[in-house]
Amino acid sequence: MDGQQWAAERDNSPVLKRSIIAGAVGVLVHWFDWAVYAYLASTIAEVFFPDQSKAAGLLAVFAVFAVSFAVRPIGALIFGPLGDRIGRRKTLSLVILSMTGATLLVGLLPGYQSIGILAPILLVVARMVQGLAAGGEFGSAASFLAEYSPARHRGFGVSWLEVGSLLGFLGASLTIFLLEVTLSADAVAAWGWRIPFLLAAPLGLIGFYIRQKIEDTPDFRILEERGKIADAPLREVFTGNWRQLLQMGGVEVLQHVTFYVVLVYLLTYQTQYLGLSSGGAALVSTVTSLVAVVLVPAFGALSDRVGRKPVLLFSSVALLVAAYPLFLLMREGGLVGATVSTIGLGVILALILATHAVTMAEIFPTRVRQGGLSIGYNVTAALFAGTVPYLMTFLIDRTGNLMVPAFYLVLVGAVGLIATLTLRETVGTPLLTTEDLAASDPAPEPEPAPTERS
Repeated sequence: MDGQQWAAERDNSPVLKRSIIAGAVGVLVHWFDWAVYAYLASTIAEVFFPDQSKAAGLLAVFAVFAVSFAVRPIGALIFGPLGDRIGRRKTLSLVILSMTGATLLVGLLPGYQSIGILAPILLVVARMVQGLAAGGEFGSAASFLAEYSPARHRGFGVSWLEVGSLLGFLGASLTIFLLEVTLSADAVAAWGWRIPFLLAAPLGLIGFYIRQKIEDTPDFRILEERGKIADAPLREVFTGNWRQLLQMGGVEVLQHVTFYVVLVYLLTYQTQYLGLSSGGAALVSTVTSLVAVVLVPAFGALSDRVGRKPVLLFSSVALLVAAYPLFLLMREGGLVGATVSTIGLGVILALILATHAVTMAEIFPTRVRQGGLSIGYNVTAALFAGTVPYLMTFLIDRTGNLMVPAFYLVLVGAVGLIATLTLRETVGTPLLTTEDLAASDPAPEPEPAPTERS
């Protein structure tokens, strides 16, 4: 593939649209499942851990949630380097099939009253499979979207990855809201909780079909044609890109914790501690997700104009300054205060989501991009994302201080600020470089840097 063909394929509008859909659909399915599990935590506790007290059952459900995150680095070590060897498209197809099967299993599982201790054991197994598959989703999708997007609009293109995740949360919160208003609490506990998990199965199959119908990225195919696929991408990313892994770790701590506090934990927090109804809290989450869906691609486009670092720096500072007062408003302002404060946190989250994936994709070379993204994203997810609901519940229970989540967000804002300051500006840089292709090989015409950021 020569340079003109390469550029033409990137600028082919139908191809770009298909690549965006293919990259985002699996993320949508994944986060729909993840959010539904978190939103139905109290019900799942009653179904699978009925002999526990209410607090202990909730902690058990969140512990399973954390275990599924603990195995994500294993999935990253499997699917990340695999994608650098066999291609982004093939791993995208593998992970969406695995995620869909695990989600369907949860929806079909009998409860504790039917099969006893086997019920929670099978729940753990299903969530572990989901976690392994999720370990390969972000790296595959982010690499895929970054390598298909034109340099001038790469921030906008990759931001649709997180639009997919937000649509997953939006679909989950809307589904829970509909369950709450159409079914009785007894009906939800008896069988209604299964509906969202069963709905994810056809979505996953549609996503698999879409991913099977698109070519792999131009960058990967060039490496393939030149015989420059990394023989040992896992070793290469650790020996040659350890600095990028550390930088990504700091940025992803900022992203993961903010994401999980705002879009996962707040629903439980607002119902358990602030007295909001389940339907009211789900509605607040829905409105926040809608606002973020609109803002993420807009902020992604903004990063194409002003740079990645300014947007990430502003979001980190905003979290440092605004987290505490927003939680005070949430605690004292009733439903209106909860809505305004949650949307405020959602705007900050949208800034982070719009830029973190594209920035991280741009700091890794193409030969090991999927492996680096998968490992950096999922190691931090295992340590800091899946533990958010459990840690917040535990600390509030021990301290009695309802401002614990605000303090945690201030802390991760500081971590994100420090990590972002170490980054170089990457906006407009070509992804396929001499680091990927040997100097003796005839290199493809480089993707031209934009003459103007638009």
